[in-house]
Amino acid sequence: MIIRDLKKITGFLILAMLLFFPVLSPAADFPSRPISLVVPYAAGGATDMVARALEKVSGKYLPVPLVVVNHVGGAGILGRQAVVSSKPDGYTLLFGYGSGEDLVTPHTTKLTYDPFKDLLPVCQITIASLVIVVPASNPARTLKEFIDWARTQKNVTGAVSTRGASVDITMQALMKVAGVDQAVTVPFRGGAEAITAVLGGHTVFAGGVPAEVMTHVRAGRLRILGVSLPERDPAIPDVPTFIEQGYQTWTMGAIRGVGVPKGTPEAVVSYLEASFKKMTEDPEFHGLMRGILHPVLFRDRKVFGKNLLDGYQTYGRLIDELNLR
Repeated sequence: MIIRDLKKITGFLILAMLLFFPVLSPAADFPSRPISLVVPYAAGGATDMVARALEKVSGKYLPVPLVVVNHVGGAGILGRQAVVSSKPDGYTLLFGYGSGEDLVTPHTTKLTYDPFKDLLPVCQITIASLVIVVPASNPARTLKEFIDWARTQKNVTGAVSTRGASVDITMQALMKVAGVDQAVTVPFRGGAEAITAVLGGHTVFAGGVPAEVMTHVRAGRLRILGVSLPERDPAIPDVPTFIEQGYQTWTMGAIRGVGVPKGTPEAVVSYLEASFKKMTEDPEFHGLMRGILHPVLFRDRKVFGKNLLDGYQTYGRLIDELNLR
């Protein structure tokens, strides 16, 4: 009888403790210190611009600072490696998840990590179109005129943000379809540096996103010749697609999403997903994104994860078809 009563008392005490002192979930005290948003490219590029827009409005929706950290090197890989190897506690995030280094590079390069197993999707923020630009001094006014001109040149170099990323593959695919066999892409540390290179005459064309080139286009220093999407980009509706101009190739654009290392608690991932969703609904954020010519295209982690796999398979087919390995 005494033992049975002790069990009842013990059970009652445990229940009381659970009611008055609930067990803390992994996210109960999250976040309690600044969160690093790692951008694996140089400052000033399109990915960095979007990250800075998020950073600017984050204080309204997070109780701690969201700090952009540019971890440059290895053609966008070193920053990813840093996130993969970080503690999976939600305090180190990858921004730019879904870029070519995640969807293209694994087809062509052996990585020390798996972008789909060692990183978890949190959400998608935007997708930017990819464009080809030339200096205003180039005689070409259309993509066809540029291709015709390029075929007469011995050396045709194009500046791209990183080797093997979506911009690089897109430019390679366009040159191959157009028959500019002597074209060579030259990688830089980010989109801003690639555009600086073409402005300085170090290459004859460049690939990038509207946010990286429009200031120079408006100033009359660069000219956009085409956009790689299957349909025109609403941000630059006057620019025809590659397909419209007779070059049968297209890509899905530059995806910019948020990722975390595997093992990050479910509750933490959910908290981050909900917080970024609020940021993307903020009117100030929408204004900032219009200013850098990026549409706000939030996707939750489930949809975003599917988009990543679709993009990976799409680029794989393109690489195989064009023998770009």
